[in-house]
Amino acid sequence: MDKSNKYIGAHVSVGGGVASAPVNAQNIGARAFALFTRNPSRWTAKPISDKEADLFKQRCTETGYLPEYILPHDGYLINLGSPDKEKLQLSRAAFLDELNRCMQLGLTMLNFHPGSHLKQMPVDDCLNLISDSINLALEQTSGVKAVIECTAGQGSNLGYSFEQIAHIIDRVDDKSRVGVCIDTCHAFAAGYDLATAEGYAETWRQFDSAIGPGYLSAIHLNDSKKGLGSKVDRHAPLGEGTLGNEFFNMLMNDPRTDFIPIILETPDESLWPQEIARLYGMIK
Repeated sequence: MDKSNKYIGAHVSVGGGVASAPVNAQNIGARAFALFTRNPSRWTAKPISDKEADLFKQRCTETGYLPEYILPHDGYLINLGSPDKEKLQLSRAAFLDELNRCMQLGLTMLNFHPGSHLKQMPVDDCLNLISDSINLALEQTSGVKAVIECTAGQGSNLGYSFEQIAHIIDRVDDKSRVGVCIDTCHAFAAGYDLATAEGYAETWRQFDSAIGPGYLSAIHLNDSKKGLGSKVDRHAPLGEGTLGNEFFNMLMNDPRTDFIPIILETPDESLWPQEIARLYGMIK
């Protein structure tokens, strides 16, 4: 396995502006990175200035980060399947703003959690609403892929099964602009047994069957504090959770994860440099 095929990084801080992200990524030895392009806990945000956007692009060039290995994450409030009409409109407006920010920064992907029915509507109706929301945003933008992140299935969150993600994708008009991010903690908590060799192979077989290998666009690499099928989203540092070291060895030596961003969201940021180095050290 060629180590140069793996693009491992972490979700870095943008304190002081988005242009700080590539510098922060370089400082931890990352070859990829994730970021928020706006405050993730608010509905609206101050625009990115042209000066800041130009500086971001300049620093990405200087540090060698290509757009295909940068994975922006949308805000926490956005629910593209909200049963509340007002919240749905706010979510759609914020999601469109997130896509426009990616365009401004020259980025090609936006990672997002699909949405929640809040126990107020049937699952299929919510999945259809999420697809409709994606279509509306893609119609008004260009060049940025909407990357659906699998969830743990906590509460009323959807996207915890590959079939649910496939349902959303099936109703997206421009399939060239939709992809999937597998969060390893979420998938394990949702019931996909990534920890064993047999379960690992079966998980990818199910992914390929339900969704299709061409849609895999990114990995969020996290250990899980809770067990298989717990439906609880709690990230743990690598090797300190229930996934086990053999899983990380399998993923690092899997050609499926070549040439896509592999992003750490493990809770202890001080460990990121050694976690990244350790992951590269696993490649045979």
